[in-house]
Amino acid sequence: MKLTEKDVLILDGACGTSIQNMDLPDTVWDGNEGCNEYLCLSAPERIKEMHLSFLRAGADIVETNSFGGTSIVLGEYGLQDRAADINRAAVACARAAVEEHGAGWVAGSVGPGTKLPSLGHITVEDLEVAYREQIETLVDAGVDLLILETAQDILQLKTVLIAARSILEEKNRDIPIMVSVTIESTGTMLAGTDIAAAAAIIEPFDVFSFGLNCATGPEDMLSSIRWLSHNWSGRISCIPNQGLPEIVDGKTTYPMTPEAYASELKTFVGDWGVTLAGGCCGTTPEHIARLKESLEKVKPAEREVQS
Repeated sequence: MKLTEKDVLILDGACGTSIQNMDLPDTVWDGNEGCNEYLCLSAPERIKEMHLSFLRAGADIVETNSFGGTSIVLGEYGLQDRAADINRAAVACARAAVEEHGAGWVAGSVGPGTKLPSLGHITVEDLEVAYREQIETLVDAGVDLLILETAQDILQLKTVLIAARSILEEKNRDIPIMVSVTIESTGTMLAGTDIAAAAAIIEPFDVFSFGLNCATGPEDMLSSIRWLSHNWSGRISCIPNQGLPEIVDGKTTYPMTPEAYASELKTFVGDWGVTLAGGCCGTTPEHIARLKESLEKVKPAEREVQS
């Protein structure tokens, strides 16, 4: 079955939160504590098992553990020269999980990085070089699609989109590209772009889907999802956090129950035409399992997009 043949695609849950909840020995970090992507090299079986847990729960798509996989982010750990190795290993972990499960697709995760060009942290030229290296590695390693996620700066997003499209054209590869922006509680991306302006900028790139992830729970995404339902002609994705984080006994927790999460996203699919749904920070395999159950007999709402 092709990606385009499924009415609704379910993505996996939180990678970072899942890793934080693992009982890992200090030795796996090799002095790189906090660099989750390094675990693709030092603890590949644990990363594969994480992917498997989401596939078994009902996910159609697993994202590679490469969110911070550019040489720029890895350079904060002195790992900039290992970027290609880490991204190849990230794909290998996800691919091994899909093969063991017997079904599923691998999405190459490309995050926003830690330096935003609109804020003067980095030049567009330097950013593009780093993204080209990461994306080329992910594509060569065999991802089924790319997900450019948690975009906070429209200039960063344009840079990564241009890099991705350029690489796919050079390699004559037809790999779908998902785009997911982060809309803060203020109603805009961190650098000030609203959903309508972001959609206008992204539309010419012919992406597989456009939507939201991170920053908030589903309830705070409703206005943006509603706008997309009426104004975006392509597929819509919604990948929320499990509510706003709370500190309980010194630990960051996310309060939304699997049942509440599944109920909210069922409404987004049935009422607003979302066709890709998954979970960001705090989402466990149980959240994905409840989502899978809730969507069994739900068809995405038919949408009348304004011209």
